[in-house]
Amino acid sequence: MPLFVDNSPPGQCIFCKLVAGEIPAARVYEDALTLAFMDIGQVNPGHVLVATKRHAATVLDLSPEEAAAVMHTAQRVARAAEQAFAPDGLMLAQFNGRAAGQTVFHYHMHVVPRHDDDGLGLSWRRQDPGAEALQGYAARLREALAAPPAGTA
Repeated sequence: MPLFVDNSPPGQCIFCKLVAGEIPAARVYEDALTLAFMDIGQVNPGHVLVATKRHAATVLDLSPEEAAAVMHTAQRVARAAEQAFAPDGLMLAQFNGRAAGQTVFHYHMHVVPRHDDDGLGLSWRRQDPGAEALQGYAARLREALAAPPAGTA
């Protein structure tokens, strides 16, 4: 993971400044809701960040339209990376909160061309909680999905 952490307040974060054109970036694509630009900490050639133009810290802060727009732009960029860099695979990565590895607190998704021998690892400790626990987790999520969204009456 990168060592850079941006702790700027909303509207002053590095990505807000980039969207506003206050700092330079190698821009790749732009539409009404998103901006795609090269990550300055390239994991592999063609590593692009797709950010919302409006400051939103995490996926939970996005409007449905912004969420759809980010995925649409990420897919367009992934197709372009496939053509331009001929990777063995493509990785889309998105982190929410410090515990998940988020270092810039402005919503963005990484589009990373991957190669069989690139040395980039992603691993986690697999847990096998059993069918009963999985059914319990599913029930908790169904209950939360059926409840009114937070902040609505």
